[in-house]
Amino acid sequence: MFDIVGSLVGIVLFSPVMFLAALWIKLVSPEGPVFADIPKRVGKDGREFNMLKFRSMIPNAQKWLEDRPEWLKKYRENSYKLDPDPRMIKGAKFIRKTSIDEMPQFINILLGQMSLVGPRAYFPFELREQMSRYPQTEKYIKRVLTIKPGLTGPWQVGGRSEIGFEERIKMDAEYATKRSLIYDICIIIKTPLVVLLQKGAV
Repeated sequence: MFDIVGSLVGIVLFSPVMFLAALWIKLVSPEGPVFADIPKRVGKDGREFNMLKFRSMIPNAQKWLEDRPEWLKKYRENSYKLDPDPRMIKGAKFIRKTSIDEMPQFINILLGQMSLVGPRAYFPFELREQMSRYPQTEKYIKRVLTIKPGLTGPWQVGGRSEIGFEERIKMDAEYATKRSLIYDICIIIKTPLVVLLQKGAV
């Protein structure tokens, strides 16, 4: 109920911002869709789903990356981030730093694929590759996949891109163990401040 009510409030409250974001994306990059064409994410119990995000990159950004081994290597070595990222469209930094690109995930929450608060939604290949690199994280990954990923969570309010995979998955696993309504409310209260300060955003 908390997720359903929260997602409906979010959709209504942020609909003007989402409309303007969609309009901007089509103006500066008309050849591509409004939503990002990204690989599926892993949800509760390992079920994969299409996570909605506003597109902040050129069309076929993943293929662009895969066709350039030197950039792909940097991407994997830097916890699946590039900074600066040559694939970004005009205004993408603002859209990302303010988390406007994440707002469509209120729809994922309404569909029952995500929660307002939860672990980060990881890519399947990301979990496989990182578990191979850090075998000790397997127990944390299993714990994380027992609950739905969240629009916000301990990682998002605790440093975002400044935190590496091993520490991030530990934070998410700890949340999965200690989660409660009060804990969720505390994270939700912290989220707007983190977005305004743009701490750890890429």
